[in-house]
Amino acid sequence: MAVVHRTVLKPTKLELLTSWLPTRPWYAGGTGAPELAKAGGFRLDDPQGEVGIEFLVVTDTAEGRPATSYLVPLTYRGAPLDGAEHALVGVMEHGVLGRRWAYDGCHDPVLGAQLTALIEGRVQAQDQNVSDAPDREVTRSRTGEGSPLTDLTDFVAGAVDDRLGTELLAPQGMTLRLHRVLRPAPGDEPLPPPQAAGHVAGSWQLPDGTRARGLFVVLRTGTSSAYR
Repeated sequence: MAVVHRTVLKPTKLELLTSWLPTRPWYAGGTGAPELAKAGGFRLDDPQGEVGIEFLVVTDTAEGRPATSYLVPLTYRGAPLDGAEHALVGVMEHGVLGRRWAYDGCHDPVLGAQLTALIEGRVQAQDQNVSDAPDREVTRSRTGEGSPLTDLTDFVAGAVDDRLGTELLAPQGMTLRLHRVLRPAPGDEPLPPPQAAGHVAGSWQLPDGTRARGLFVVLRTGTSSAYR
């Protein structure tokens, strides 16, 4: 299990994201800079113990526009990831681990492999702040008779951003949509679209202190237009 270190990051994750988020097509703040607050998220473990994997939820609370929560999957590496310069969010100094390269995890094959393992139930989401503690608020499903997603790292090869999220395409005809702009779902448990082959849902904190739940990831076959 990955160890969550109590240490200092320079710059912090929120500082990195303050400059990075406005460059994304799904950023809803227009030309204004965000004022970010951590709102939730979870971690996944890298079986090799080399790459940190975090699904971070941040909320933009800047005055003059509605508060917006974003899902930001990040990977943390001790050396640059070859061929992923376009996905670099920034470089941090970690008080224990030293220099860490932070990447948009949608372009990192380690995150792709562990996310598909989560959807299939082969791994469990981990608490964002406590070592070796499952996150019981994260739910997932995998339905149908589709091909196993084991080691399906090809998802990251075709990652494409649009105004609402990121789609990861695979040759087998499967598509993962990550909902970057999060929407609270009605009811106690978010339900994926009827045609979905799997999903991941989770919780985050709203600016008024209440908890919201919504879909983070939807797995499906075929084209994406009907599911946005």
